[in-house]
Amino acid sequence: MKKILMVLTSVSEIPGTGEKTGYNVAEAAHPWKVFKDSGHFVDFASIQGGQPPQNEVDTDDPIQVAFTQDEATRAGLYNTARVDVVDPEQYDAVYLVGGHGTMWDFPESKGLQQLVASVYNAGNVVGAVCHGPAGLVNVELANGIHLVNGRKVAAFTNDEEVAAGKDKVIPFFLADRLEEKGATHVFADVFEEKVVVDDRLVTGQNPASAAGVAKEMEKLFAEVIHQEKAVLEQEAQALRAKKDAEKAAAAAAAADTEH
Repeated sequence: MKKILMVLTSVSEIPGTGEKTGYNVAEAAHPWKVFKDSGHFVDFASIQGGQPPQNEVDTDDPIQVAFTQDEATRAGLYNTARVDVVDPEQYDAVYLVGGHGTMWDFPESKGLQQLVASVYNAGNVVGAVCHGPAGLVNVELANGIHLVNGRKVAAFTNDEEVAAGKDKVIPFFLADRLEEKGATHVFADVFEEKVVVDDRLVTGQNPASAAGVAKEMEKLFAEVIHQEKAVLEQEAQALRAKKDAEKAAAAAAAADTEH
């Protein structure tokens, strides 16, 4: 079982418009189901802590309905931890949920930057979808290099911002900012699914990509589990060999004594 932390925006209103926003429920619900069905534990945090704002729930989507009605999820979302007090050592992965609000509070959150960097530096998995990669643009790793530098990533595209009618209100185009930080932005057509895996970084383009991001994260978990088992088996074999050598040495010593 792996432990995944989902991080959510605390921005409830798009500045200058009065339009309500929050985390995208589909982008949380569909990965939640993937992780939950595999027996993993999902926890929640947000930039400011407390109960994060959410976009409207699509009641025609049974997965979103199940997510919002699940007792453990409701309890976890009722009072989320602030990202700057979360212990990254408690988690095997961090997943950044999208929603337009992330464009205002994810990029400049030092707590989020430190959390993501710590998880990745420890050899664990980082995932983000849609506007969630806004939380990656300023993350620096222990070697001083930006996490996205030299990596292929997916995120909400400029054309999708135009299609969503948000191109005039967002503080920057996410795809452009990622490329400014050294990433290669890989994308599909508007609102089509696109998931990109680069080492232990998994990113998705839009809500349609959310479940796919979780599934690719699961594959990385499986690889890690396989590697852990291989290491344990090597250690067990080494221990057996040591014990066998000790027994052989003791038997040889006993034989010499008898002679």
